[in-house]
Amino acid sequence: MTTSATRGSVALVTLGCTRNEVDSEELAGRLAADGWTLVDDAADADVALVNTCGFVEQAKKDSIDTLLEAADLKETGRTRAVVAVGCLAERYGRTLADELPDADAVLGFDSYADMSSHLRSILDGGRPESHVPTDRRRLLPLSPVARPAAADAVALPGHDAEVVRSRLGSAPWAPLKIASGCDRRCAFCAIPMFRGSFVSRRPTDVLAEARWLAGQGVRELFLVSENSTSYGKDLGDLTLLESLLPELTGIEGVERVRVSYLQPAEVRPGLLETMAATPGVSPWYDLSFQHASTPLLRRMRRFGGTEPFLGLLEGVRERQPLAGARSNVIVGFPGETEADVDELERFLVAARLDVVGVFGYSDEDGTEGEGLDGHLPEEVVAERVERISALVEELTAQRALERVGEPVTVLVEETDDDDALVVVGRADHQGPDVDGVCHVRVPAGVPLPAVGTFVDGVVVGAEGVDLLVEPR
Repeated sequence: MTTSATRGSVALVTLGCTRNEVDSEELAGRLAADGWTLVDDAADADVALVNTCGFVEQAKKDSIDTLLEAADLKETGRTRAVVAVGCLAERYGRTLADELPDADAVLGFDSYADMSSHLRSILDGGRPESHVPTDRRRLLPLSPVARPAAADAVALPGHDAEVVRSRLGSAPWAPLKIASGCDRRCAFCAIPMFRGSFVSRRPTDVLAEARWLAGQGVRELFLVSENSTSYGKDLGDLTLLESLLPELTGIEGVERVRVSYLQPAEVRPGLLETMAATPGVSPWYDLSFQHASTPLLRRMRRFGGTEPFLGLLEGVRERQPLAGARSNVIVGFPGETEADVDELERFLVAARLDVVGVFGYSDEDGTEGEGLDGHLPEEVVAERVERISALVEELTAQRALERVGEPVTVLVEETDDDDALVVVGRADHQGPDVDGVCHVRVPAGVPLPAVGTFVDGVVVGAEGVDLLVEPR
C-alpha cells in the first residue's frame, strides 16, 4: 500500500500540442508538491499518467495506442496503474473508459486540482468514477467580459494565479499559456466543446510564470493558446497582448518571445506594429489560414480568402522582410470543388510560406461539418492531400533556398548525433517542434556552443525546410 509518507512515483506521458505540455507540467508541479516522485520512463513508475490528445482522428489513435502500451507495462514493468487525462479523456470520458478497461481511470480537467488524491486512491485499490463529458462552452457566461468573475469556479488547466509547474525537460525554450478555450465556431473543429470558452490569463499571472521560467534557464518563451489574437477581450482590453509583449521581453534572461496561433481575421495592424517594433519578439507569424477559397472558408464558418491573406502577409513583410510565416490547411472539406483546390494552390504559390501543415478532412463528433452535405469519398480526400502536400514540399524547399545568404541568430538546442562539429537549433523565423531547424557547422578546433546559447550565422544552404548555417 502507498502511504501519505511515500506517495509513489509517476511518469507523465504527453501527446499533442504545446498547450498539453503546459498542462502536464502543471500536473507534475502539483504532484511533486504533494510528495510524488517524478520519473521520465513509464516503465519505472508506479503510475503512468497519459495526457492524451483528442484533436483529430490520428491523434486519438495515437493516444489510445499509448494507453494500451502503458497498460502492457503492468505485466512487464513496475507500473501498477495507468490513468488517462487530457483532451481525449475530457472529450469521451466514460466511453473511453468502457473501450479501454485496462486503464485504471479516465479523468477530466475537473480532476486536475486533486490529482494526487485520485492517484493515491487508485494505488490503494480504488477506481474513481470515470469523467462524464459535457459541453464546456456552457460552463461560463456567453459574454466574454462576464467570464473573469465566474472563471474561479471552473477547472482551467494552466490558469493558476501562483506558479504550479515542474519542468519535464531541459530545453532552452518553454511554452507559456496566455489563454485557453475558443469562441470561434469553425465547422470542422471540436476543440471549443472540450476546452471551453475563451478565457485569458491575467497579465500578472503570465508575467509571474515567465519570470519563473527564466529562472529555470528558459531563453525563449513560446506563447500558446487556442487563439492568441483574442487575448484580453474578456478582460476588457483587446490590445492587452500589445502591452504584454514588451513586458515579457524585458524579463531578465528572456531573449525571445514567440506568439503562436494568430487568427487571420482578428490580426490587427496594432498587433503587427508591436510585434515588429518590440526587440525580442520573434518575426514569426503562425497564421491559421486553413484554406484560401472564400466560398469554402465561409462554409467552414471562417473568413478570408486569397487576396486578404496575401494582403496580410504583405503587411507582415513590409514591416519585417525576413519574417517567417507558417500555416495549416485542410483539404477535402464537404463541398470542396476542384476550383476550390485550384484556388488553394494559387494562394500557396503566391504566399511563400516557410512551413505548411496539410490535413485531410475527417468528421469530428458533434461538429457542424459532420452534418453537412457534399462529403467527399475518402480516396478523393487522400488524393488531394497528396497533391497539396507535394506542392507544399516543393514550395517550402524553394522558400528555404531563398534564405541562402540571410543572417540568422540560432538558439542552440542540441548537438548533432551524426556530426561532432554540428549543433542544431532554430532561427527567429522557425517555431519549435513543427518547423524546420538550423544545422550550424562549427569550424574544427572551435568549442561547440552550449545548449541555450545563441549563435550568429549566415544561411549557406538548405535541405528541405532545414537550413545549413555557418557562424559569423
